[in-house]
Amino acid sequence: MCKTEYCWNSICDVVVYSFIQNAELSFLIVAFMNRFCVFAHPRYATSMNQELLSRATKNVSDMVTIALAHQNTTNALVVYDTQNGLTDILTAAYRAALPNARFIDFDTTAKEEVIATFNTMQPGDLVVLIQSSNFLLNQFRIRLHLFQQKLKVIEHTHLHRNTEEQWGVYIDALAYDPAWYRTIGPALKTKLETTSVLTFHSGDTTCTITGGLEMPKLNIGDYTGMENIGGTFPIGEVFTESRDFAHVNGSIMLYAYAGGDFMVNMYEPFRVDITGGVISGWSENTPASFVAIMDMIKSYERPLVREIGFGLNPAITKERYVNDITAFER
Repeated sequence: MCKTEYCWNSICDVVVYSFIQNAELSFLIVAFMNRFCVFAHPRYATSMNQELLSRATKNVSDMVTIALAHQNTTNALVVYDTQNGLTDILTAAYRAALPNARFIDFDTTAKEEVIATFNTMQPGDLVVLIQSSNFLLNQFRIRLHLFQQKLKVIEHTHLHRNTEEQWGVYIDALAYDPAWYRTIGPALKTKLETTSVLTFHSGDTTCTITGGLEMPKLNIGDYTGMENIGGTFPIGEVFTESRDFAHVNGSIMLYAYAGGDFMVNMYEPFRVDITGGVISGWSENTPASFVAIMDMIKSYERPLVREIGFGLNPAITKERYVNDITAFER
């Protein structure tokens, strides 16, 4: 059952939040631009959520209008669940940002109905997926199907992996500054395209790539000339790999990695050695869980060092991070 009752009206031109409480229920009034929304749900009755919702509403509105260039004259569909507090906050933010959108609770809607609704969308329409984990429609590959329909897509996935203390980091990582992303991203891409030798310095170690890099790819919210518009958010990355893996040699210091649960954890920095593009050794203080991961990989292939990603998202740092690996790598 949908846990949020809402209505819209014209009221003001700024973001304002207030609570009306009685013994059993809290009503959250969200005013944004020239409209307001009333939510009735106990989860919205905390001061932290009030602040996070304010930031989330601003950030997703900028994502929708600037990065994806969505206009309210085109259709929008938001598919969500109610299994996580961060999911609830983002759903409320999209209700404010997309007042004319249709909202579908994935857990209370038949899979056939969800797919049928996707199929009613027209090229250029927007679909937002807000997932505490990952929506499963049997063998139906949601994002691939949506892109084949020429739809714009915003996907938030595995939100449950981020602890409540990290919700603010995730929401801040959704902020979209085109002056930053569309300047730094292309400049770094150009630099990498013309680099024949790339050297990484970490601690007292160095790792060098010779022979050039593959064409760098951008994930900066600028979809000019691209066939697919949108993807998984947060964004902010330039990524590439060596043209010849055998030309990757040296050592690096690692302080974070994800285990089999795809959750990032922090560690005391440890050294990892790379020879001919393959992880060939590590320092004595390497965590046992990292060694176990290497042993698992070695059981079916060489532990190659492949994709090289340069995170551009200013909200995610070594000190202020999220556990989900997909968001962390931004």
